[in-house]
Amino acid sequence: MFTTSSNRTLHWFRNDLRLADNPALLAAAQSPECLTIFIDETNAGHRARGAASRWWLHGALWELEQSIAKKGGRLLIAKGDSRQLIPEIASALGVEHVTWNRRYSAAERATDTAIKAQLGEIGIEATSFNGNLLYEPMEIKTQAGGPMRVFTPFWKACRLKRVPAPPVPLPERFSSPELTADFHSTFVTLDQLKLLPTKPDWAGGIRAAWQPGEAGAMAALNAFLDGPFEGYAEHRDNPDRPSTSLLSPFLAHGNISPRQIWQAVETARLSGSTAASARDEEKFFAELGWREFSYHLLFHFPEITRSNYQSRFDAFPWAENAAGLKAWQCGQTGYPIVDAGMRQLWQTGFMHNRVRMIVASFLIKHLMIDWRQGEDWFWDTLVDADPASNAASWQWVAGSGADAAPYFRIFNPITQGEKFDPNGEYVRIYVPELARLPADVIHRPWEASPSMRAAAGVKLGRDYPAPIVAHDEARKRALAAFQALNEA
Repeated sequence: MFTTSSNRTLHWFRNDLRLADNPALLAAAQSPECLTIFIDETNAGHRARGAASRWWLHGALWELEQSIAKKGGRLLIAKGDSRQLIPEIASALGVEHVTWNRRYSAAERATDTAIKAQLGEIGIEATSFNGNLLYEPMEIKTQAGGPMRVFTPFWKACRLKRVPAPPVPLPERFSSPELTADFHSTFVTLDQLKLLPTKPDWAGGIRAAWQPGEAGAMAALNAFLDGPFEGYAEHRDNPDRPSTSLLSPFLAHGNISPRQIWQAVETARLSGSTAASARDEEKFFAELGWREFSYHLLFHFPEITRSNYQSRFDAFPWAENAAGLKAWQCGQTGYPIVDAGMRQLWQTGFMHNRVRMIVASFLIKHLMIDWRQGEDWFWDTLVDADPASNAASWQWVAGSGADAAPYFRIFNPITQGEKFDPNGEYVRIYVPELARLPADVIHRPWEASPSMRAAAGVKLGRDYPAPIVAHDEARKRALAAFQALNEA
């Protein structure tokens, strides 16, 4: 473990908002005096956080402040361009060393490189660490030494390379110096960041669903190990039951590390404290692997966040369909599984992964709307919005990404609903106007008899919309567009 010999060190929190398994923080805490800072970055070129992510950030920072204070330290908070603030603050504080955990988007890497150079010019050392991935993008290569482009061989290469490193210890204490009074104006309070919605306060459902921060992350991990982990391989695609870990927002904000999750899952299965099988474990680890693969792609192909990985899709005839986009965003498409997913997203800031694929396929292939418009909506409304996973997953569905599903793989929202929500329980939760329909028609309410709809209190076009597009027609149109693209 690296430790700094500096007398005063500054740790810069970014997407690592936790004390446990934080190698950069642990290194900083070895100094006689350790300061910590978080900056709400406004750097040009950085993508601003979405509204749901900002809500989560407030809760995570509030808990982090308390946790650091209990160990004798203080979290400094600032807002602005980090390329200016970090060198200025480090110099003014008399810091000899700055630590941080690495980031992987092009803009963030450029920022960190520039800051490291600026610090060096004023005699301050900067050291970065891997605090966010099991395997860093530069570690995994093809036999020719290039980046990996297909998930299965990528994940196989990861597993063959080494066992993920164990978590590093928790810092015992922070010894933070007092700041001079004239320096306080540089910093702001958490409330002054204005991360929470006010008028209107749309976060009621999100507040009820989540506890941001490190304690919430550990509670979610323990709940997963005690419940959905057993049978995960069989049930993870079913949104009608508690079948997933719900750890993604904690990972996205660094309230927990993938190493902590890996070790806890492996320990639980090997110790016999869970009845989960080796297959359950491997399926879950593969989900962590997809996150790793997404960051591998982001690092090596940074344009994937806004540009088609497969450039031939640049000629795809996307439709301008504002009404269709609005219906999709509001959960008013007339397809119950799609609408349930979009309403779950709006109410809780989250959506089951299988349903994410269904709603993304619907937007892209039924409505012919550019995947970037869907990714933008997810970026703003998901509490687990992630620059790598969001873009890689949307491009996977679109067919334009690396190792993507072929464009002609078009999810049928009716059969997908019937397969993965067979009794309609998921739909009943988020589309309550259909709750009284029988299971055999709840995913196709337009096929229910008039008397059946009347008994359930459902009048299409009044209580619930008719489908905004016919599945068969939409499928033919999408396939024709794909064929034309191939022939161009």
